[in-house]
Amino acid sequence: MISTWSEWKRYPRAGRGDNIEAPITPGIYEVRIAGTGALHSFGAVDNVAQALALLPVGSKSWFGRREPEITTELEYRTCATSSKAAAKAAAERMIGRRETYMSGAA
Repeated sequence: MISTWSEWKRYPRAGRGDNIEAPITPGIYEVRIAGTGALHSFGAVDNVAQALALLPVGSKSWFGRREPEITTELEYRTCATSSKAAAKAAAERMIGRRETYMSGAA
């Protein structure tokens, strides 16, 4: 079973104290660049909140410290599922629809 997508939410920036609002259940997440709508990340996972929290969104230097950078504004949305298998199946259907759309649009 798949639920509906959440609304788009601003991805929290490091150091601002914002929280990620996402289910701690299996599901799908999508992260996009707010200004352009370009896809940044997409995945079907066991724990949506944990996956979003661990997502690498900034650059790191060779010494393991964050370098000052202009942070890209990101947005995310989530969709809970009953199992990881259901999340993977839904993600594969979405990828197939996108590929069909893009091949028709080209």
